[in-house]
Amino acid sequence: MSDVSNRNRNSDFDPNVNASHREIAPRRPTALPGARTGAEGPLSGIRVLDLSAYIAAPYGCTLLADQGAEVIKIEPPTGDTLRHYPSTLDAESRAFVGINRSKLGVVLNLKDPADLATLLDLVRDADVLVHNFRPSVAPRLGIDYETLAAINPRLVYCAVSGYGESGPSAEKAGYDQVLQTMTGMCHYQGKPDGPPEVVYGSVVDYYAAALVAGGVASALFERERSGVGQYVGVSLLRAALTMQSARMVWVDGEPREVNREMRSGGVTGIHPTREGYLYLSANTPHFWRALCEKVGLPELAADERYDTVRKRSQHAAELVPKLREALQAKSALEWEALFGEEVPCSTARRLEDMFDAPQVQSEQMVAQFDHARVGRYRGFARPIKFARTPGPDPFAAPVLGQHTEQVRAALREDADADVAAGDAS
Repeated sequence: MSDVSNRNRNSDFDPNVNASHREIAPRRPTALPGARTGAEGPLSGIRVLDLSAYIAAPYGCTLLADQGAEVIKIEPPTGDTLRHYPSTLDAESRAFVGINRSKLGVVLNLKDPADLATLLDLVRDADVLVHNFRPSVAPRLGIDYETLAAINPRLVYCAVSGYGESGPSAEKAGYDQVLQTMTGMCHYQGKPDGPPEVVYGSVVDYYAAALVAGGVASALFERERSGVGQYVGVSLLRAALTMQSARMVWVDGEPREVNREMRSGGVTGIHPTREGYLYLSANTPHFWRALCEKVGLPELAADERYDTVRKRSQHAAELVPKLREALQAKSALEWEALFGEEVPCSTARRLEDMFDAPQVQSEQMVAQFDHARVGRYRGFARPIKFARTPGPDPFAAPVLGQHTEQVRAALREDADADVAAGDAS
């Protein structure tokens, strides 16, 4: 699954606009539907407007919701494109449900003046706005950073793009696996004698989502000092390169084709057993000795030819056949039980096994959800543990426009209260 992130900034964008502005926009508390239940989270009281689609930016907003923020997902009448992705669920896209938990759902056609006015009403009281529009869309709609910052100087405005705000690729649409291929990830994922291979699971999108959540949280922290918000830019290109920071080191004088591979090779990896596959990691001297003893090959641990990770990598052609022959004595699950805490390892499991895995259950990473169309389901929740402010209970992703009328009604009540207050004064 890929992520389209088409939002870029104009080349003359000034990231320091309003930086000296210290006027705090008045806050008008508006009671919105779907109040969170449960404990306070670190971001409780923060309102986020999520205008984004696909994975990276929406899941960044979900991570903020997990920490207690009130997130309003604003979609066009056709809905987030992710809703229409292939799915074995009849009523809704499995991907959309998984990506957009704990959000209120509102439909606004921002080309309609009345709907745009509703959005601007929400912006006046919002703390954060996130989108991934194409470069020309936000200015054309009148929702670029400069315009919204003039309405609400405290607004943290996060734009997620494919390649960043400037440069020759700024106007291009960004997709997870396109960026993987561009930045060398696929080259290193593939086998040395084979073609490049993509990493499935939208890893760049999800890491970009973490950058969205982290960047927004940092901007909110800085706002407590300065009193004003700011523009936050996240791109899939930055995410893809950040994920490769360990490889992306080029020392003066090194050749262009220097080996940047991080794999320890050979012993550390997935191996077949009598039944199933087992991943082993034996990079430290302690784990290497324990592995050799447990599989009945203690002489390998005593051999100086194999006493470092680098040496074991260099002699992988000799070591791996011996190790794999020994591993045929038991199943992957049996070896996992035997190794215990002495050798880092895991049986190759299916994702379905994680729903009831004892460790996952112990950490309360799976929650029950009730969805308006899908019904009851179990899904992931709580990616971060906070001891004092664990955050409110998660709830299911909204159906398209589920809370539109309630949000409009709340805004009308708020406007009536303002008029009444004005008459009284």
